[in-house]
Amino acid sequence: MIRLLWAAAGGVLFGFGLALSGMARPEVVLAFLQLRDLGLLLVMAAALAMLVPVFLLAPRLRPSSLLGEALSTEVKPFHRGLIPGAVLFGLGWGLTGVCPGAAVASLGLGNGPILIAIAAMLLGAWLHGRRGG
Repeated sequence: MIRLLWAAAGGVLFGFGLALSGMARPEVVLAFLQLRDLGLLLVMAAALAMLVPVFLLAPRLRPSSLLGEALSTEVKPFHRGLIPGAVLFGLGWGLTGVCPGAAVASLGLGNGPILIAIAAMLLGAWLHGRRGG
């Protein structure tokens, strides 16, 4: 139960961050991807500026996560399925301005039409699972 609460707290915090930064609004993301509004570049730079020190220091300061799991910076081996997956994700993001996390956060902003994109993502995940991926 505690894991579920931590996951929910992290998801809510992430969603608020996406909404506050504008990344939950497809029109803002599309303006960024078309190089008309580079404000999201500052959001990403700020996120990296916060993440990198934490990523480097956390394993030295704590041997385990808040949930008791070992912290690891192990580099995972390359999987050839990453390339087509990244291309599909990038195409979907570029055409619609929507990624999965931002789509859910966008619901919280009252964006009802985003349900179409969420349905398409769920259908794609279901088809991938049926394929045996």
